[in-house]
Amino acid sequence: YSAFMVADRVEVLSRRAGADPEQGVRWSSEGQGEFTIATEDVASRGTKVTLHLKSDTEEFADPFRLRALINKYSDHIAFPVLMATQGDDSKENEAVNQGQALWTRSRGEISDEEYVEFYRHVSHDFAEPLTWSHNRVEGKREYTSLLYVPATAPFDLWDRHAARGVKLYVQRVFIMDDAEQFLPLYLRFVRGVVDSSDLALNVSREILQQDSNVAAIRSALTKRVLDMLAKLARDDAEKYQQFWDAFGNVLKEGLAEDQGNQEKVAALLRFNSTRSEDVVQDRNLDDYIEDLGEGRDDILYLIGETPQAVRSSPHLEMLTEQGEEVLLLSDRIDAWALQFLAEYKGKKLRDVARGELQVGDGGDDSSAARVQGAEPDQDTKQLLKRLKRALRDEVGEVRLSTRLKDSPACLVLSDDDLGHGLKEMLKASGQALPDTKPNLEINERHPLIDRLEKREGDQFDELARLLLEQATLADGRQLEDPGAFVRRLNKLLLDMEDD
Repeated sequence: YSAFMVADRVEVLSRRAGADPEQGVRWSSEGQGEFTIATEDVASRGTKVTLHLKSDTEEFADPFRLRALINKYSDHIAFPVLMATQGDDSKENEAVNQGQALWTRSRGEISDEEYVEFYRHVSHDFAEPLTWSHNRVEGKREYTSLLYVPATAPFDLWDRHAARGVKLYVQRVFIMDDAEQFLPLYLRFVRGVVDSSDLALNVSREILQQDSNVAAIRSALTKRVLDMLAKLARDDAEKYQQFWDAFGNVLKEGLAEDQGNQEKVAALLRFNSTRSEDVVQDRNLDDYIEDLGEGRDDILYLIGETPQAVRSSPHLEMLTEQGEEVLLLSDRIDAWALQFLAEYKGKKLRDVARGELQVGDGGDDSSAARVQGAEPDQDTKQLLKRLKRALRDEVGEVRLSTRLKDSPACLVLSDDDLGHGLKEMLKASGQALPDTKPNLEINERHPLIDRLEKREGDQFDELARLLLEQATLADGRQLEDPGAFVRRLNKLLLDMEDD
C-alpha cells in the first residue's frame, strides 16, 4: 500500500533459497486491482523491489532525502540499510543506519556519552539531560524503555495541546514520534523511546487509547519516572533544583491528575519556607515533618500573589514569633493544586489564612498565649459590633485575631471558601461563583485600633473602611476603588495633624 503512494508501478523480482535460477518469479502491478506473475531467471536468491516513481514523488530518488528518511524511520532496524557511497565513483555500498537499536543493548555496554548522544538524537536538544532510566521488562508484557529528563523547559511547555510523548517502536520498527498515551500529561517534559513486542505494527493513536497493554505500560512508566526523579533528588540536590526550577509547576498538576501516585508526587514538591533563605524553593514535606515538634499534626502553608508579598504577610506575624515553620507558595498554579492535597503521611495541610488559628500551647506568658482563646471584654465586644455594622457589605465576621502581632488587621477565609487566586482563575474561565465574604480579624493592641475605638459616626466608618482596605492590600488583592482609598488615607493624615 505504501509503495503505491509514491509509485505508479511496482515490480518484485524474487528467488527463494534452494530454488534453481530458472525458478525466479517476477510480480508486477500498477495498483489498480490487477497484477501479473511470470517466471524469470534470477541469478541469486533474495528479493528485489523496484518502484517506478510518480512524476510528483521523484524527490524520493534523491540520495540526501533517502538518507534523511532512513535515519528517521529505520536507524535502529536490526539489519543494515545500504546505499551507494556518496562522492565515490566506485560501486561500493555503505550502511546508512546504525543497524542496532541502542536501547536493545545491555546497560553495561553503553557509555554515558552514548546515552547523551542518543538523547540529542531523539529530543533535538543540544544540552545534556539531567538524568535517564533504561529498563527492559520481560514476562506477561515485553517492552524496553529509555526515558530522559531534560535540563531546560521547551518553549511550548505550557501548551497542553502541543505535541508531546515518547517515540514508539514496535519490534524496533519506528511507529510514531509523539505517543502521548504512555505518560500522563503532567510528565509531558519526559523524552525517550518505548519499544514494545506486544503491539501490532499497524497500531494507531486510536488503538493505543483502548489497548490494555498500553494502560499497563503507562502505569509502570509513570512510576519509573517518579522514582527516577526521587533518586535524582536524593543523589544530586543541585541537579534536582535545576529540574524543579524548570518543571516544578508542571509536576504540581500531578496532585490533581494522578491520585494513585499523589504521595509520590507530593514527596517531589519543593517550597519556599519561613526557614528558607530568600525566595528559593528548596524545602520538602518530608524534612518539614521531621522538624515538627511532638504532637503537631499540621503542615502549615500560606498562598500569596508574589514571593515578597507572601513572606511579608500579616498572617505570619505570631507564627514567626512562636518559631512555627510555614511553607510559602506564590506560583499561579498553587491555589488550584494544593486543594487536592489534604494531607501527607498522616499530617494535614493547613492554610494559615483560613479559619481560626491556634498559635502556641497556651502554657507560657507569650502574647499569643494571652490573646488566644481569651473572652473579649464588653468594650471590645461593642467595638466588634460597630465594625461589623460599618463593614457589613464587605465582610462576614469581625473578631479578635490570634495571628497578628504588628499589624492592625487581616482578612481570613472560612475553611470552605475558595481562595482569592483560585477565584480569579475561575472567573477568567467564565465560571459563576458563589458570593462569599472574608472575615476581618483585628489586633486589639494596635494603636490604630485604639484610635478607631474613640471615633464616632462618619469618622468611625471612614477609618473602619480604611482598615479593611489596608488588610485587602496586605492580602495581595486589588482594591475596587483605589482612588477612594487614597482620599481616605489623605484625610486621615490631615486629621492627625489637627490632633
